[in-house]
Amino acid sequence: MHICFITNEYPKQDFSHGGVGTFIRTLSRKLVKKGHKVTVIGINFYSKIHEEEDDNGVIIYRLKPNVIKGFTWYYNNKSISKRIKLIDKDYPIDIVETAELGLAFISKIKSIKYIIRLHGGHHFFAKYEKRKVKLRQAFVEKKSFRKADALIAVSDFVGKETLQLLGLQNRTYTVVFNPIDVNQFYQSDLNKIEKHSIFFAGTLVEKKGIRQLIEALNYLIDEFPNVKLLIAGRDANIPGTNIPYRPLLEKSITNKLEPHLEFLGVVPNSTIPSYIEKAQVCCYPSHMEAMPLAWLEVMAMSKIFIGSSIGPGREAVIDGVTGYLVNPLSPVAIAEKIKYVFNNYETCTEIAKKGRKRICEEFDINNIVEKNINTYNEIVVNT
Repeated sequence: MHICFITNEYPKQDFSHGGVGTFIRTLSRKLVKKGHKVTVIGINFYSKIHEEEDDNGVIIYRLKPNVIKGFTWYYNNKSISKRIKLIDKDYPIDIVETAELGLAFISKIKSIKYIIRLHGGHHFFAKYEKRKVKLRQAFVEKKSFRKADALIAVSDFVGKETLQLLGLQNRTYTVVFNPIDVNQFYQSDLNKIEKHSIFFAGTLVEKKGIRQLIEALNYLIDEFPNVKLLIAGRDANIPGTNIPYRPLLEKSITNKLEPHLEFLGVVPNSTIPSYIEKAQVCCYPSHMEAMPLAWLEVMAMSKIFIGSSIGPGREAVIDGVTGYLVNPLSPVAIAEKIKYVFNNYETCTEIAKKGRKRICEEFDINNIVEKNINTYNEIVVNT
């Protein structure tokens, strides 16, 4: 089978990337090992030139961006469609997969099945970030869904919510969870833990819950004067603006809190496990996710994890069994859960072990890749 992913987010060495890029790389490499051909096509926003790369058998085309003012989107999509047509001529493509907005202006080829994988699109995050739906992006997202032959959702929550927001309740989707490489995110060494340390990894934006997590320290410092919060992640703009979020976040940090914080900046994905391993607890209180890879990575390492009770949290974490869920909008609730972990550490480590066991059974890449292959085969045969 030949699968083609349309994405601009496929990771490039020495550059930061997000969860979708990590997901596509992890899945693509495993598909190649299973004997399938994988091509990735996107616009090159790393160096503004045409680049081609072979990543462990995954063939990547980073196309030169078009810079015609007002028509960039049109010519970029035209370039992607042209590349798909050229590749399909030499190596027939079975599946083209992209995210929610990706098919709107792609020219379809009859012999190919086109899939949208729901990672959380414009309507979804507009609702949960409490911002207005932009007319242009709304139009693009709806147009994209009309072109999709099939839908895959990374969680049942994101599937149901997205179709309801788009008025497409008659459409069906298959849930296939995001995969984790349990070799990269290994069984951690308990002897390396730094007492009363908290680790957070994620983009520095409001929806990731970083402000509430920092505020939670106010309720921990008196009882745990050595508490330390390490923050890994790149800065990003406030949605809909060109205003970076971190400077605004730092303005809210008091003199009392400052000694207990360390901003690590962008940390390579390959280095993240070493920070997770040393933390006594990892807390990622996102206001909303589709199916957060970062959560699964923590639990894969048998680490005590605190996540958000909102959204798909209960699909990723069984509260009190494999990890803990908390109201991400309440600094007090976050602090109380961290305090519980510090005071009941032995009990919590047993829960963390169950977390890794569940990840290995339900989210391990070797199981997830088979579910993807089976889903692709069903789409090719039945749509």
